[in-house]
Amino acid sequence: MEKARPLWANPLQFVFACISYAVGLGNVWRFPYLCQMYGGGSFLVPYIIMLVVEGMPLLYLELAVGQRMRQGSIGAWRTISPYLGGVGLASVVVSFFLSTYYNIINAWAFWYLFHSFQDPLPWSVCPLNSNRTGYDEECEKASSTQYFWYRKTLNISPSIQDSGGVQWEQGLCLLLAWLVVYLCILRGTESTGKLEQLANPKAWINAATQIFFSLGLGFGSLIAFASYNQPSTDCQKHAIIVSLINSSTSIFASVVTFSIYGFKATFNYESCLNKVILLLTNSFDLEDGFLTASNLEQVKGYLASAFPGKYSEVLPQIRNCSLESELATAVQGTGLSFIVYTEAIKNMAASQLWSVLYFFMLLMLGIGSMLGNTAAILTPLTDSKVISSHLPKEAISGLVCLVNCVIGLVFTMEAGNYWFDIFNDYAATLPLLLIVLVEIVAVCYVFGLRRFESDLKAMTGRTLNWYWKAMWAGVSPLLIISLFVFYLSDYILTGTLQYQAWDASQGQLVTKDYPLYALAIIGLLVASSTMCIPLVALGTFIVRCLKRGDTPPVA
Repeated sequence: MEKARPLWANPLQFVFACISYAVGLGNVWRFPYLCQMYGGGSFLVPYIIMLVVEGMPLLYLELAVGQRMRQGSIGAWRTISPYLGGVGLASVVVSFFLSTYYNIINAWAFWYLFHSFQDPLPWSVCPLNSNRTGYDEECEKASSTQYFWYRKTLNISPSIQDSGGVQWEQGLCLLLAWLVVYLCILRGTESTGKLEQLANPKAWINAATQIFFSLGLGFGSLIAFASYNQPSTDCQKHAIIVSLINSSTSIFASVVTFSIYGFKATFNYESCLNKVILLLTNSFDLEDGFLTASNLEQVKGYLASAFPGKYSEVLPQIRNCSLESELATAVQGTGLSFIVYTEAIKNMAASQLWSVLYFFMLLMLGIGSMLGNTAAILTPLTDSKVISSHLPKEAISGLVCLVNCVIGLVFTMEAGNYWFDIFNDYAATLPLLLIVLVEIVAVCYVFGLRRFESDLKAMTGRTLNWYWKAMWAGVSPLLIISLFVFYLSDYILTGTLQYQAWDASQGQLVTKDYPLYALAIIGLLVASSTMCIPLVALGTFIVRCLKRGDTPPVA
């Protein structure tokens, strides 16, 4: 089997595949948000510490397991112990959930990319109302970029209960995104801030989780990639390289993002001042050019005292313009990628060019991560003799892509963005923490750390030093247990889970409680992957007892 297994053409190809998988949209829309929330540059302190004690050790562990066992996630953990097949199966389930909703982001990127060739950009101005006597009311209350995202792109419903129909434009973009992923699969393997935030425990928790999820640990993708390595490949060096490049990309993305934040905040602040100046000039018949940004507050004080009655009538229309509040606005996820960035792009010179380049970059990041996600599903399936003996790899890949695409149509419905948030928030967080914790325990205390160290030395000729052994045997599992407890307690203390719904009448997001059936689906998302681990272990135990002719004990 090992002779027939395809191999990477060279180690560099493997490294690039890992980087393409690890460096994803989270580097662009999650890390900058965390930096802004937790003291800017000071957030790098817990981030780098977590990279050293968690990120690199766990990445090396998964690459080493894949390279040693030369199988996908299910086969690799079953080789370590027959009772651990559920760990690999749980990874496949989580990767399936991720692939189902992740590719809708690529569909949205295609949608924006196609619209980037228009002049002016369609999200740069509000459309006229039905009477063509003014701008659309929803757009005026929100902004042109928010209107294009929530109304033209998502056509979002007011709540998750109002499912609506499938948006055929988004459905076609999703089909295109999956077609691109399928064609890529066919190529195969051969081809300075506030330092007091350091005392905030949430800064450390979020630094740890950002490292954890940014590297894509626990999905089985890294194990799948490493299973195609030559046994002598130096996966320790590759783990360090991938970790450092991934983190460097996040830091670079933050520099760019903060520049965009600054540009957007300054533009919005100046626009706000100009609107206030125009309102007061027209309301009090002031001379054009008399009222400026420098004397605005002084003149407002004079008008309020000299014309109190008239000023009180105008006061509700006067916006409170603050550059500090604009800069303090923290946004992540789709709001950052499809609202904040587009807000900045529309005000740039040659905005069409920058828009095309930006959404092309998003596609490259998204598709690269999707290839890793699908590899985590396909490798265990193609490794299975039962499946691969009846279906060629092309058919298996096509079926997986087709099933994901059909299920993904849920996210193109009017309530699709709410379901996207559910999958994004709950499908992977707790399950991945449990999966990686079991992986570490399995390697160190089931397979045996000394035995694993001996195998690595036989494969690569490199002796495992004290740092890796200390992280694997003690520090990393304790850290993951702490994260697991934190998330469980956070969910319990939060009470009723809530979501952000779009209110068209107000032109803004409002908070609503999830209905009971949505809470049930959240529970199923978490349980369907995590329960694979104990159920497969129990099933293996029962089968072994039956083969021996014994009766399994009943508690």
